[in-house]
Amino acid sequence: MNEDGSQTESTESDDSGSNEVEGDGPERDEMQERDAGQRESSPRSSDSSESTPVETPTVDSAVADPNTLDGGESVEDPEDEQSMPGVPEPDEADESDVPTDVQKYARFQKMDSAQYDRVNEFLRDRTYITAREWAIARLCSDFRTETGVEMTKIGENLPELVPFMTDTYTPQAVNQARSSFEDKIRTAGATFLYGAMCDFFTAEELDDVMYESTEVAKFLLEVEGVDLSVEEELEAEERISSVMRDVRDASQELREDEA
Repeated sequence: MNEDGSQTESTESDDSGSNEVEGDGPERDEMQERDAGQRESSPRSSDSSESTPVETPTVDSAVADPNTLDGGESVEDPEDEQSMPGVPEPDEADESDVPTDVQKYARFQKMDSAQYDRVNEFLRDRTYITAREWAIARLCSDFRTETGVEMTKIGENLPELVPFMTDTYTPQAVNQARSSFEDKIRTAGATFLYGAMCDFFTAEELDDVMYESTEVAKFLLEVEGVDLSVEEELEAEERISSVMRDVRDASQELREDEA
C-alpha cells in the first residue's frame, strides 16, 4: 500500500512538472520571458556575437557592385593601368616604330577620309596616271636624298604617309610605280605637243585645252597641301601660255618651210 502510494505520488509530481513547462497558462509565458532575459544578459552570448567573422561577398554581391559588369565580370580601373610602369600603350608602341620624318609628313593631309577607288577614278577621268603612281611619285620627290630615293622607307610606311593607301610596298614596287609615272608623263607630253604642233587645234581651242589642264594641275597641288596664291596662279598660267604660243609659232614656221 505504501509502495503504491509512493508511485502514485511520483507520477503526479512528473505530470505537474510537465504541465508547468508545456502548458499554455501564464506560468509558461513568465518562464519564457525569464529565459529570454537571461540569454540577452549572458556574457557568453555577447562574446559570441563579437567574435563572429564578417561574411565574404558572394557572387550576388559582386554583381550588385557598381564596379562590375553584368555577370560578375570586373571592370578595370583606369588608375590600375597607370600603376603599371614599363608597359607602353599600344598607340605609343606603334608610333615609336614610325620614323620622325614620316610622322611629320602631311602632304596628303586633306585626304584623310578619301578612299583609293574614289581618288583613282578622279585621276582616270582627267589624267593618264593612277592614284598609286601619283602618290608614290610625289613621295619619291619628297624623300630624295643625295644618294637616291628612300624607297624602302616609302614602301614600309606608305599607309602612314598617304591616307588612301592601305598596304605596304616593297622597294621594287615603289620603283615600278615611279617609273610608270615618268613614262606616262613623257608620253602625255609628246601627245599634247603633237596636238599643238600639227595644227589640229586653233589658237582659241589650244588656249581652252591649256586652261583645263592648268585647273586640274592646280587642284591636285591644292589637294597635296600646296597653297597657291592668286598671283602665283596667274604667273604660272602666263608662263605656260607664253611657252605654248612659242611652240605654236615655231611649229607653224616649220610647216611653212616644209611646204
